[in-house]
Amino acid sequence: MGNLKIRKLPSIRRLPTYLYKLKEMDRDGVGIVATPELARCMNLAEIVIRKDLALTGVSGQPGVGYRVPELIDAIVRYLKWDSPAEAVLMGVGSLGKALLGYSGFADIGLQIVAAFDSDPSKIGESVHGRTVMASAAVGPWLKMHPVPLGIICVPAAGAQEAADQLVAGGVRGIWNFANVSLVTPDDVIVQREVIAGGLAELSVKLGVLNGGGMPLE
Repeated sequence: MGNLKIRKLPSIRRLPTYLYKLKEMDRDGVGIVATPELARCMNLAEIVIRKDLALTGVSGQPGVGYRVPELIDAIVRYLKWDSPAEAVLMGVGSLGKALLGYSGFADIGLQIVAAFDSDPSKIGESVHGRTVMASAAVGPWLKMHPVPLGIICVPAAGAQEAADQLVAGGVRGIWNFANVSLVTPDDVIVQREVIAGGLAELSVKLGVLNGGGMPLE
């Protein structure tokens, strides 16, 4: 994780939600928002709001609040979403196709510029404007078109090979949707997303809410 402290991660994960709400306010003509209002919108304590937004370097004016456009710009800069990042996608199954078709990436500075798959029946298929190429071609393609990010949506059994291909091609950040831990060099950042993990947490919380299971700390 480099010098990024683990304790900051929950705050970072909340910043896109702040951004979404602030953009709504901006469209409605709201120029200034106070901490109590943000606290109500986010269902968080005011002290948490202040700590989260302090990451961006913006301080609210006491008794007044935050200037909405300034706060939007600060969050976008902090998240590095002010300049688009290009990515390639490995695995054009159901999830991969969904990511290729997700228009919201344009709002957060991500552009998937190429897609690869190992299934011969998918090679040459056009998916949301990208022509699917063979997985074996990703290395040479990356040498010709360097991009910083790779997205892995292949089955777990093929995830490490996909990661190796991406790393060999110069990718230094991997968004991993395969349910497996990847082995990569120290200078490659891997963000693992386990969809079942979110469902597991929801299931346990629901059980606790209904009076079953162990209490959550």
